[in-house]
Amino acid sequence: MKVLKFGGTSVGSSENIKKVADIVSKRTAEGKTIVVVSAMSGITNLLIESSEKSARGDESYKEAIKIIEDKHFQVIRDLISINDQSGIIANVKVLLNQLEDVLHGVSLVKELSKKTSDYIVSFGELLSSTIIAEVLEAVWVDSKELIKTDGNFGNAQVNFAVTDSLIEKYFAGTKEQLFILPGFISSTEKGELTTLGRGGSDYTASILAAALSVEMLEIWTDVNGIMTADPRQVEQAFTVPEVSYKEAMELSHFGAKVIYPPTILPVYKKNIPIKILNTFDPENIGTLISDTDNSKMPIKGISSIEKIALLSLSGSGMVGIPGISSRLFGALSLAGVNIVLITQASSEHSITIAISPDAVEDAVQAVNSEFEFEIQLGKVNPLKVELGLSIVALVGEKMSGQVNVSGKMFSALGGNGINLRAIAQGSSERNISAVIEEKHVKKALNVLHERHFENDNPRLNLFIVGIGNVGGTLVEQIKKQAENLEENSKIEIRVIGMCNSRKMLIEEAGIDLNSWKAQVEACSEKFTTEGLIARAKELNLRNSVLVDCTANEEIASMYKPALTANISVVTANKIACSSAYEKYQELKAISLKNGAKFLFETNVGAGLPVIGTIKDLVFSGDKVKRIEGVVSGSLNFIYNNYTGENNFHDVVKQAQEE
Repeated sequence: MKVLKFGGTSVGSSENIKKVADIVSKRTAEGKTIVVVSAMSGITNLLIESSEKSARGDESYKEAIKIIEDKHFQVIRDLISINDQSGIIANVKVLLNQLEDVLHGVSLVKELSKKTSDYIVSFGELLSSTIIAEVLEAVWVDSKELIKTDGNFGNAQVNFAVTDSLIEKYFAGTKEQLFILPGFISSTEKGELTTLGRGGSDYTASILAAALSVEMLEIWTDVNGIMTADPRQVEQAFTVPEVSYKEAMELSHFGAKVIYPPTILPVYKKNIPIKILNTFDPENIGTLISDTDNSKMPIKGISSIEKIALLSLSGSGMVGIPGISSRLFGALSLAGVNIVLITQASSEHSITIAISPDAVEDAVQAVNSEFEFEIQLGKVNPLKVELGLSIVALVGEKMSGQVNVSGKMFSALGGNGINLRAIAQGSSERNISAVIEEKHVKKALNVLHERHFENDNPRLNLFIVGIGNVGGTLVEQIKKQAENLEENSKIEIRVIGMCNSRKMLIEEAGIDLNSWKAQVEACSEKFTTEGLIARAKELNLRNSVLVDCTANEEIASMYKPALTANISVVTANKIACSSAYEKYQELKAISLKNGAKFLFETNVGAGLPVIGTIKDLVFSGDKVKRIEGVVSGSLNFIYNNYTGENNFHDVVKQAQEE
């Protein structure tokens, strides 16, 4: 026996449901199959939107009902023969009438309780499962009659003793081979409808799989399994073939949306493997979640939780005082505040926690009230709140015992100008988390993915200013040498920006160097120094480099804001480094502070490797006392071409012309 769950995208259209039917038909040939389905994609959002509108007395909620009706009736028309449509249309119409009635009631009283909200959003799964059962000619089973919960509407807790008994009893007495159940919905023992939380269809499937001790739980979605990172954020993300239960739980809690966090626990207890598969690529092997992991990957994924708030309780009166932590967490628990991350310094002077921004007001009120006496005495400071933050995390069972995993993580982030506000790592070493600014999430994910999964091929993202003779030659060199650099130097160079005195071409995915001149000419964006820096900061790409191929003072003025934004600078422009010595020192200091490189050897010593040579001498222990030489290309040309027999004036003139 197998349990299959299909997500909203998998059942989101007639074409997709046909794909589901093909997959299910292969499974039923192997034995009894139970299929759990989500609402059609977009329907739950429409139901939530319509319930909120009706609570405000906004009559436009009726438009959402019409969209829901049209979408489901279209599937019926597409997939069910005309002779068989009347019965299913009648059933669907009954459900839609019930939905319209309850929304009308909400609009009259202008009140939306959690209980009523549960009832409204349940229609998504009820509608989809009713239609799909008819399409697949399967037995429709009401999951409300099998899964029993407490009365915590919106996120009900399952009573497993009662639920398991009901599930076992029902399926033990059936001879049919194929069953369809609506996911997400359940009921109290009094029969009041409840839901298992957003994403609860996965959980429904897991509850059924565990109760029946099936051989496999298959979760069919729109991606090829659990990936090393969110592919929408990290272009190079790839599917991980195997993860352990514990790794999957960590990843799901830290933002991996491919699986709903509570899903894993019921099957984990029964040691039932989970397979994450792609409805749109059914031949792909996907990801296997089990207690055995034969892969050698120490890190399985890089995940993130966006939009968190950091709360810090600090004060001299906390040091060495027992019970401070207990009071803090007790106050937050009573206020219903969920804690995502905890960190405390060994000095005991402060405790820092991360929570959802939505819970900040409740948390501040609860904690400041709990420590009101200490705050008045000045022993404890009022709770400090920082917003606009996110968490990035490395997850992997085999990180334990691996040397320098956290060191590589922090150095990679720091080297790209990403400041860490807090860090946390459990003794299991299965998860290393860091709190960073929300604006740096995409950059951080890419930096960490490159460091831990693409270690051999770091990518440089170049913004080239000045694409005349020098800059144009550089672009052609990059184009010619790109393959060689990747193969031998393990560096991928991507030109993101090209600017001349008039125009600015910016392409986040990289400019096609086979037609760069035509692209620059065709672009309409005007070049300004402020505009280029603003765009580079907005893109916030890892390993960003400003390449100055001009001799322009205005371009040299960009170095300071570029280095401050952690954009490295490579320049052939002599102006910045030959102006006031204080300015040069300032640029070097900013470079050092922000971990950005400031490289200018191309404008010293006529392009000869003077600085590199001197550095090598110093690093090997030599002390440089004096440097002598003619390091001017122009003077070298003049001295080499003046023989005494020709006119010195003519040689200087020739140098000027050259």
